Amino acid sequence: MRDLQPILSESRQLIKQVATFLTQESETFDKDVVEFKGLNDLVSYVDKAAEKTLVDGLRKILPEAGFITEEGTASNIEKDFNWIIDPLDGTTNFIHGLPVFAVSVALTYRKKTVMGIVHEANRDECFYAMAGEEAYCNDKKIAVSSTKKLEESLLATGFPYYNFNEMEAYLKLLEQFMQKTHGLRRMGSAAVDLAYVACGRFEGFFEYNLNSWDVAAGAFIVQRAGGKVTDFTGGDNYVFGREIVAGNACHAEILDVIQKLWK
Repeated sequence: MRDLQPILSESRQLIKQVATFLTQESETFDKDVVEFKGLNDLVSYVDKAAEKTLVDGLRKILPEAGFITEEGTASNIEKDFNWIIDPLDGTTNFIHGLPVFAVSVALTYRKKTVMGIVHEANRDECFYAMAGEEAYCNDKKIAVSSTKKLEESLLATGFPYYNFNEMEAYLKLLEQFMQKTHGLRRMGSAAVDLAYVACGRFEGFFEYNLNSWDVAAGAFIVQRAGGKVTDFTGGDNYVFGREIVAGNACHAEILDVIQKLWK
């Protein structure tokens, strides 16, 4: 496998440029240019331009890699190396002027994640990790929270915005976690939620109806920061399985609540 350190360094520089572009565009963004991919599934020229910049830049950094991209800029060709890209995670926040959105980029090698970068644009915080190394934010090592009890934890989640088939079970989960924790937060960006688990701001995160580009980078960073990531069954199909539980030592308690109420 290639030396990942120079790839990580060059990728971080590129992603920072894209994050700067997002914040600049957010200052003058016009809601009238929004397009709809589906029910409440929004996209704009900003997502598309950011993704094209990422694909063009990452292709130069690692020419042999394929791509899995949210907006379809590059063909989803499975190669040994593959980039999984979300150019603007938190599009709805961006469109409505809420300052919580990020660039999320993961690199896989033979279907195993080996690098993750989440750059939260508004705070200019770059969370990143690569295989065999610890996790960092802006060149400082990070780790998951040391809180061990669910009752002392703060959790993050996301609300479904199109597929409402599991709404009843989901609302029961919210009811339980409201009573068993310090509270729930809904940031509107799974990539940010996972980054915040990795650096200890949240003890855990759970959500369903997610795509690979929403979680691939953040989940890897959580793991390298000492956390645990599974799907709702406790298995490892969280990148493409559309459901994820990430956490610190509270992961087991979070998963136990979910498994008692889910499906």
